[in-house]
Amino acid sequence: MRKKLMCLLAAMTFAASYGAENITTDVVVVGGGGAGLSAAIAAKEKGANVVLVEKMLMLGGNTNYATAGINAANTKLQKKLGIEDNAELFYNDTMKGGKNVNNPELVKKLTTDSANIIDWLTERGADLSEVVFTGGQSAKRTHRPAGGQAVGPVIVDALAETAEKDGIDVRTESEVTKLIKTGDKVTGVEVKHKGETYNITAKAVVMATGGFGANAKMVAEYKPSLEGFGSTNSPAITGEGIKMVKAVGGDLVDMTEIQTHPTVVHKKTAMITEAVRGEGAILVNREGKRFVSELETRDVVSKAELEQTGKSAFLVFDQEVREKLGAINGYVRKGFTVEGATVEELAGKIGVDAKGLVDTMAKYNGYVKAGEDKDFGKTALPRELVKAPFYAIEVSPAVHHTMGGVRINTNAEVLTADGKVIPGLFAAGEITGGVHGANRIGGNAVTDITVYGKTAGENAADFAKSSK
Repeated sequence: MRKKLMCLLAAMTFAASYGAENITTDVVVVGGGGAGLSAAIAAKEKGANVVLVEKMLMLGGNTNYATAGINAANTKLQKKLGIEDNAELFYNDTMKGGKNVNNPELVKKLTTDSANIIDWLTERGADLSEVVFTGGQSAKRTHRPAGGQAVGPVIVDALAETAEKDGIDVRTESEVTKLIKTGDKVTGVEVKHKGETYNITAKAVVMATGGFGANAKMVAEYKPSLEGFGSTNSPAITGEGIKMVKAVGGDLVDMTEIQTHPTVVHKKTAMITEAVRGEGAILVNREGKRFVSELETRDVVSKAELEQTGKSAFLVFDQEVREKLGAINGYVRKGFTVEGATVEELAGKIGVDAKGLVDTMAKYNGYVKAGEDKDFGKTALPRELVKAPFYAIEVSPAVHHTMGGVRINTNAEVLTADGKVIPGLFAAGEITGGVHGANRIGGNAVTDITVYGKTAGENAADFAKSSK
């Protein structure tokens, strides 16, 4: 709550008085989430005059909802902790997780730049002092704040404060309604602020408006099988930026690739971070049995849950897991958890077969002792689940991330269908497609928005300097 409040206060700090007057700048950034803030800061720090516009009152967008962490390989923290990892291994995990639908060049940049982005964020005040396993990873590479705090608000706070210190002109409650194109070049945006419309003329535009996970109609249009699904996304994530880029000739890729998150509170839209499973929680069905490796990729776990009775499952963990991950305290306060003094009591409270759950817990704890999961081959077995009390959260899948979007190259330049660059137009974050392929690995989105946000901002600044 404190972090979310800080994000709100940061936004209000920037909300200086500005009227509906046409203005001119070097770079305009559309969207005030992690990608947009990264782009704005990077452009400003390269000497460009920058205006950032955000349609909501609060900065952060979907980044405020990011919980588990940010993935990076070969970082200083990993080396300090003796964790063996490298960009090639990270690349292979990401391509495998995305079913090799990913654009290899985009993934290569993501993974090779990942260690540097941790340094860049840390230098700007983000606490990324712990590293853990999450699903789809073959090494501990998910960097997160101390105590397992949600990563998104921590990064938004740090970047918002940096943007303020850098003197960036941030305009909230300002919705971009159209990209302005002069000849073949994008030269600005049309903005609506409190009922009035004005133009921002710019030498370069960075689109960082997010995906379309909160637009149920658009989700169903591209993937009819997800009609009626809930969403974990911010209400702001409605896809209009994608449509605006398409309107000026930008190509779209992978639009049918839409990910569900497997651990969303059943019949609600609150997401339970993957880090709970990373710390050792297991998933059981109504028979009290495990049915999947908990650290499989999100698409695999989601599918397995939907095959269970009731099309949901129970995330089960103990007090030690709670103590290892601060985010769980929030779930308890919000009433998402059920608690039992014993495994039998917990089973009774959640309506799961008691003998089945007791047997499952005993078998799983035996696998942890032996260091081998003989049922599902889970490779990360951090701890036995033996410390009372015990907890459970009923979970099921919900729309979480749209992997498809605007086609870009490794310079974050927007491309046409025939692969040509649209001069003056850059994009970063979930508005883009190609990075995550058919399935995004948890923690990769925060890497994506910051690596490509920084890239877009730097290259937009360079483009502005070279433009007449």
